[in-house]
Amino acid sequence: MWGVRAVPADQALVRRLNTMMVFEEVRRAGPIARAEIAGRTGLNRSTVSSIVNALLEEGLLVETQREAPTIGRPGILVDLNPHGGCIVGIEIGVDFLSAVLSDFAGGILWRRRDPSDPQVHQNIVIQRAEELVDQALAVGREHGLRPLGIGLGVPGLVNFRQGRLLFAPNLRWRDVPFRLLWTQRFGLPMIVENEANAGALGEYYYGAARGVENFIFLSAGVGLGGGIIIHGELFRGSGGYAGEIGHMRIQPEGDLCGCGRRGCWETLVGPRAIIRRVRALLEDARPSLIRELVQDNLDALTMETIVEAARRGDEVALEALRHVGYWLGVGMANLVNAFNTELFVLGGALNLAGDFLCPVIESVVREEALAPALEVFAIKRSAHGTDACVMGLVALVINHTVEQLAGL
Repeated sequence: MWGVRAVPADQALVRRLNTMMVFEEVRRAGPIARAEIAGRTGLNRSTVSSIVNALLEEGLLVETQREAPTIGRPGILVDLNPHGGCIVGIEIGVDFLSAVLSDFAGGILWRRRDPSDPQVHQNIVIQRAEELVDQALAVGREHGLRPLGIGLGVPGLVNFRQGRLLFAPNLRWRDVPFRLLWTQRFGLPMIVENEANAGALGEYYYGAARGVENFIFLSAGVGLGGGIIIHGELFRGSGGYAGEIGHMRIQPEGDLCGCGRRGCWETLVGPRAIIRRVRALLEDARPSLIRELVQDNLDALTMETIVEAARRGDEVALEALRHVGYWLGVGMANLVNAFNTELFVLGGALNLAGDFLCPVIESVVREEALAPALEVFAIKRSAHGTDACVMGLVALVINHTVEQLAGL
């Protein structure tokens, strides 16, 4: 493919793909010399120099000097230019709104996270999200940075090509054309992505899965989503809706899920499942310091409270986390058998309780999964926690910016 010269269109495609290869090497290994990029990508030096020069001219890369140049070798390196522009990443969660403003190198310049009521009408939630975008863009202007685009993460089925939310079961939203609405509202490139997919990309580019080509990111909020990375690419499936692993049916006669079916995996392992388990144990008059922590108001019970109690050795909290860890292990063993993934990254509330969940999960997976699939198996906690999604959105906008420059 790389050597095809039959028609100009083929040459244009090769240059576009080569541009992305060069950019990825700079993002992964920068600051880096042109010759090193050529060696890593297999491209010839003149091709690399031409692409680098175009990115420098656009202000997306910057040249730096080697601290101690090697004799006989040029001392000029290239790296991402933080001042190349700014990106807004915003996540609409079931019960929160989270936004960041990033520079072109992925450095966070501003962030905000606000609670949100899932019972409030969607138009009000969307308006609040738009206000956060306005605030972020204002910060970008204060830093003198050009806005490059907006990335939006949502908890549901997304038509990525159209930028449309099709269905968010835990919000009960349907058919929201975010790209159309926000492109008109803000006049900027707009990317809409499932929040777990974005979280997987956030960990791949900036977090716990850097350098890992095959892994699954589990995102637990009110529900449970998954982002699947195969050979360094997000796996979307034939229609673009892969990753809804929280809706695998584990207990057909189990609890009712937000999607309308019973026994989905997320009903057993999400934060709500942990809270339900704790409440049931407390209703059995089990002694626990949790009642003291919530001042006997079980309606105020949160994952943070449960984790705090577990850290203090509370047996009710520990038992609930062990129970959920078991069912997480059962589902993850199925995924290991299906995908032979080398890594799971725990995000959201799972990340918060990772110290207690990981040992149980690993034990169950090693017992339930096929032995050959476990040779490289590992579990890590998210490096970005609740920011994994917005960091992935930043990466998507950065990719889109370079793709547009390259003509992809």
